[in-house]
Amino acid sequence: MGVWKKSVAALSLAVTMAAGQASASDLLVYVSPDAIGVNAFLKMGQTGIEAAAMKHGMDFKTYESKTAAERRENVDAAVNEGAKVVVVLGFEFNDILKEVAPTAPDTQFLIVDQCIENQPDNVHCAVFREYEASYLMGVAAGMLTKSNTVGVVGAIDIPFLHRYTDGYAEGVKSVKPDAKVEVRWVGGDNPFADPVRAKEQAVALNATGADYIYTATAGGDFGVFEAAKEKGFKVFSVDVNHCPDVPGIIVDQSLKHVNVALGTAVDAILAGEKKTFTSLGIKEGGVGAVALDEAGMASSKCLIADHPDVAAKMREVAATIADGSLKLTDPMAAK
Repeated sequence: MGVWKKSVAALSLAVTMAAGQASASDLLVYVSPDAIGVNAFLKMGQTGIEAAAMKHGMDFKTYESKTAAERRENVDAAVNEGAKVVVVLGFEFNDILKEVAPTAPDTQFLIVDQCIENQPDNVHCAVFREYEASYLMGVAAGMLTKSNTVGVVGAIDIPFLHRYTDGYAEGVKSVKPDAKVEVRWVGGDNPFADPVRAKEQAVALNATGADYIYTATAGGDFGVFEAAKEKGFKVFSVDVNHCPDVPGIIVDQSLKHVNVALGTAVDAILAGEKKTFTSLGIKEGGVGAVALDEAGMASSKCLIADHPDVAAKMREVAATIADGSLKLTDPMAAK
């Protein structure tokens, strides 16, 4: 190859590499903690980051982790590809970010649903006050129960999940102090994606007399829905509106608007802010309930539409949470 041809080849390679780097620098990568499947929360993370990328004219990719080992591998792969922002969901990434973030100062990391201690400048956190929406589910359950016993199925007994179980119990007791609140945990090797074990726990709760059961088991929720169909109890669910999927089963949901959190956090990151921390509750529109949308309640397919008095009470309580007159304690802070 002549000198001229070598120069052209080198120039072509340099242009190609520069184009690849420019593209990567405008890349958002979403890394899921588990297989996305029917997990509504993980799906919201994916659609939320896609929306954020489109808003800012960036490319996006999803790296789906199917095993624990793949979580670290996927984060490393995103960094190596030159992603500008890597978004992860859940406590499963806490230790991974502690190790990876300091070694990749040119990459910004956003962890949703969690935060890590001693945040490096390139780690950002977006969390929700799930206990506020869970409290509303408890208010409804307390008003509706006929057996005076209600239940809640959580994925795993960790401080974070007490934002659901404890928040719900506190809401129940606020309207019916003598009500009994039973709690069961899915546990096992895959607590966030085990509908069989989730169903077993729901059946056990119903056997104790629980006629309304709150399920916070992510991918296991459909097991609880199946149990409700078979045993005749009613359910409160989480994250998104599942009512059209299982008509006649779900009263209401503690909604989590991941798109709001992701949009707010990505805006701040791309504006150059360091180690941002975003906390979203009812006031900020980060969490909510079907009952809070009075106009859309009838078309939601949720049973709360059949209980306007309960829905009105939920809206009343939500207003006091939003304006600060009702102060709720974060159960996670006490664990």
